[in-house]
Amino acid sequence: MAKPPVLVIDDHAIVATSLVLALRGQGIPARRCPVTSEAEIIAEAESGDQRGLVLLDMDLGLDVDGADLVLPLKAAGWRVLVVTGSSSRNRIAAAIVAGAIGWVSKTAPFEQLVQAAAAAVHGKSMLSEQERRELYELNRGDQDRTRLLDRLTTREREVLERLAAGQRAAKVAEEFVVSVATVRSQIRSILAKLEVGSQLEAVALARSGGTSTR
Repeated sequence: MAKPPVLVIDDHAIVATSLVLALRGQGIPARRCPVTSEAEIIAEAESGDQRGLVLLDMDLGLDVDGADLVLPLKAAGWRVLVVTGSSSRNRIAAAIVAGAIGWVSKTAPFEQLVQAAAAAVHGKSMLSEQERRELYELNRGDQDRTRLLDRLTTREREVLERLAAGQRAAKVAEEFVVSVATVRSQIRSILAKLEVGSQLEAVALARSGGTSTR
């Protein structure tokens, strides 16, 4: 039986190429995703018929936070294992609430990264139930969510719902018949009002706070 593919999204060429070669050495079809823009990453993820595992660096050198790609990648049918050099468990917790299957530290030995990816490909659970509960609790306890969510306008709530469904700014703009610049301005307003630094954290906060998502 063919193994599901792995898509490596990492702006460090040496790390990404090394991971691809190591996984191929284990008989796992792996390829590197070009990291030049959010649109190109999503286009690459949506290409082809097979879906498997994404190894996602949360700290891409782009104008989009790598963590914010968890939702659209998941919506495209991929399982997402995040790789991060950040020590912020709040950010990791937000990624898990958004649907990532687990995380691995980028400071871990290279072989450990490869083993974690291979285990995820074979369907092994990346988090114990206790770890998952702790991360969800951390995310729920991070802010007074009801107070923060009440700051949003009706349209900002609608935009947030679309983000939670994995839609990108261009798709939201098309639905509401406004410019992409207008949607990006609304997203910046949402982040400021919710006192978070990324779309991923905003979506995680909304989900744990009870805001309906489609």
